Amino acid sequence: MEITQELAGYSAKGEAIVCYTLTNSKGAYVKLSNLGANITGLGVPDRNGAIKDVVPGYADIRQYFQDPPYFGKSVGRYANRIAKGRFTLEGKEYRLAVNNGENHLHGGPQSMCVQLWVSRVEEGDEAVSFSYLSPDGEENYPGNMQVTVTYRWSEANRLYVDLKAATDKTTIVNLTNHTYFNLAGEGSGTIHDHILQLNAQKYLPVDPTCIPLGEPAPVDGTPFDFRKPKPIGQDIAMDNEQLSIGHGYDHCWCLPSTDGKLQPAATLSDPVSGRCLTLETTQPGIQVYTGNWLDGNGNDKNGNPHKNRYAVALECQNYPDSPNHASYPECILKPGSLYHQKIIYSFGVI
Repeated sequence: MEITQELAGYSAKGEAIVCYTLTNSKGAYVKLSNLGANITGLGVPDRNGAIKDVVPGYADIRQYFQDPPYFGKSVGRYANRIAKGRFTLEGKEYRLAVNNGENHLHGGPQSMCVQLWVSRVEEGDEAVSFSYLSPDGEENYPGNMQVTVTYRWSEANRLYVDLKAATDKTTIVNLTNHTYFNLAGEGSGTIHDHILQLNAQKYLPVDPTCIPLGEPAPVDGTPFDFRKPKPIGQDIAMDNEQLSIGHGYDHCWCLPSTDGKLQPAATLSDPVSGRCLTLETTQPGIQVYTGNWLDGNGNDKNGNPHKNRYAVALECQNYPDSPNHASYPECILKPGSLYHQKIIYSFGVI
């Protein structure tokens, strides 16, 4: 495994933006940055051995400071939405920044997604780790929270992502990685023909602001049924209230286990190139977002405009708005406890 490091630029404050490339003996690679501890590139072979970058991003690393799609970012403190930016913890109401209509999204506008993290190569472990101290009161979250994200790339084209957090005051936490995928290659048309399968019997219907209505609903008989593999675009244009709200899929599917065990979450494949992706996670849910609002978000790494539905995000995470739903999986982190979640991305061919 070869790990290289380069200085990619500086922030407006003069802080160094550092990028890493992990390349295995087959030439497959993952590119990382300390700006949001994000994945900026991921090259894997098709059925003929041709390696292409399958994740969208920006040619100019500084564009990740202004990044509404959250390309490749490590998202927190709380990934996804919190209704009206409010939650109550230990009898105190907290009011967070409202940055997605009337709701709080992905930790707020100045969250860890747009911060520069401390980074280092983990010698002997084929890994790079990023750490960030989110101070007490950042985006109005309680507690000093230390977050560490570790990426390990393997000879088998597997990317292991470890997400850890600890706090000195009771708080809430929900971390994920927000990478999008187009297995035909970045900018290679829509993902409508990608084949998706989800290990989920239920999903969370949402209100017009994309906040869950309440209890999970069965996918059976709905366009949200991906228990058997089907093209993403097969039902995406159906006359369906939930699809109209998100302008496509932007919903959380409920995985079978909520006890932190590693479990299959999804498979994604591109019939043309033959590239496929299998996801496993310890998280209880997976948000599938079909890139319905990518238009107008700058250019990709090839200089072409980002376009709607040209990539799909598969976000392994807790349920949206969990702090306001007692029946949803636990999202509270207390001092002395360790938050630890895992995501494994395994790439191959069909």
